[in-house]
Amino acid sequence: MSIEHPTSINQQTIEKIAKLAKLQLKPSDLQNNISKLSEMLALIAHVHQADTDSIEPLAHPLDGMVQRLRSDSVTEGDEHLHFQAIAPNVEAGLYLVPTVIES
Repeated sequence: MSIEHPTSINQQTIEKIAKLAKLQLKPSDLQNNISKLSEMLALIAHVHQADTDSIEPLAHPLDGMVQRLRSDSVTEGDEHLHFQAIAPNVEAGLYLVPTVIES
């Protein structure tokens, strides 16, 4: 599998990415973003060179391992009556909110 990426990042590339992402970059930030993005692409290219042919894919990273779980027990009491008592508008145990979409 081949991953295509630009060999160099220039100001036009950064400006295009910023426009697509709807970001407003200061001219002083352009050079910093060019170098950071170039570093990320170099890292991706380096990782892509790793030989993974003899590695079998996993269905889950903990495949075959046992995960310790805590007991499923109640740790807090039921306080819904307290919260409904201080709510501005409650009816039949439900919080009433203003209508925001009318049909």
